[in-house]
Amino acid sequence: MNPKIIIILTLLILFSIRVDAQLDTIKESPHKFEFDGQASAYTSYSPKNALEMFLGGRYLPELNYAYTFKNESMLDFEASANMYGSVLFHPFNNSKTDGDIAPYRIWGRFTGKQYELRIGLQKINFGTAMMLRPLQWFDEVDPRDPLQFTTGVYGVLGRYYFLNNANIWAWTLYGNENPRGFELMKNNRDIPESGGRVQLPVPRGEIGGTYHHRNASSANLQGFAFYDNIPENRYALDGKWDVGVGVWFEAVYINKAKKVGMLTNQTYLTLGVDYTFGIGSGLNVTLENMLSTYDKKAFAFEKTSNVTATSIMYPLGFFDNISAMAYYAWESENFSFFINYEHQFKKLTGYIMAYYNPDSQSGMGTTQFENSFSGPGVRLMLVYNH
Repeated sequence: MNPKIIIILTLLILFSIRVDAQLDTIKESPHKFEFDGQASAYTSYSPKNALEMFLGGRYLPELNYAYTFKNESMLDFEASANMYGSVLFHPFNNSKTDGDIAPYRIWGRFTGKQYELRIGLQKINFGTAMMLRPLQWFDEVDPRDPLQFTTGVYGVLGRYYFLNNANIWAWTLYGNENPRGFELMKNNRDIPESGGRVQLPVPRGEIGGTYHHRNASSANLQGFAFYDNIPENRYALDGKWDVGVGVWFEAVYINKAKKVGMLTNQTYLTLGVDYTFGIGSGLNVTLENMLSTYDKKAFAFEKTSNVTATSIMYPLGFFDNISAMAYYAWESENFSFFINYEHQFKKLTGYIMAYYNPDSQSGMGTTQFENSFSGPGVRLMLVYNH
């Protein structure tokens, strides 16, 4: 843990509290300061693992400042940290600890009437799929995670919104190395990434097209030719419609300019549907299937796999919800299951979760959910937002 980060974070918190108190006395001020955060504590038990007990905690303090100009454009900033610690242990002779303080979001943004420009460490995500997401290019959100935690990416994002609800995105990223989503190769952090997206309204829905270029590195893979600079182009098309039931798709094609075996070409296609049945408070059921293929030649479909996922959500009342999610990988015959009961207290939210995960969780991609232990298990979590 870096002492400098702790000192800076403490000063920011104290400063924000003092400024908030002062600005409360100023009516109609163009300045707006806010300080909030989220604290979570969790524990799990996974008897199949050598270190079966897990204890952890995370705090995400967040400081926001916004200034609104007379023409209603706005300049705002967000700074937040990821402060976490955890221990895996087998009572009472073996343990493994982890913890750190790291930046979580640090960005500045200028927003006009129909556009915005955001610079810094930020969250970027898009697409129509909910569980099996070929367009999970820049985030690590696990659909099973009720907090939707993900690290950010460093970059510049611009968006323009047309009056007919169409919008255009453009981005440039730099300094990001770790694989994200379904990436198997890391990024070359010394070479900028760039891309863009167009979303268009269509009858009863919307459709989007996306392109991204990056330079990958095979340094983290064994059994493949080593290249530190592999130009890679990604092309995607996605759409979503409401036709009595919700239907959507995401299709992605990825091509690398150098020959890296079956990773030279990748193709993903997810089809999804959901419907809310009029049972009680409303039973929502979602079903998705993702076809993926890794080929030396484009669209050869020599090495294909299919993963099917389903989600069921039901509100038990104003303060209670229950949800379940299941994945099945057809080729490996791996099955995973997750169920979550949520209760809202006055100032806290509690979760009771049960799960079963196979040794290899194909189809999930790279995520940040700290509940990916193999075998059966149970997890408890308590969350406080202020």
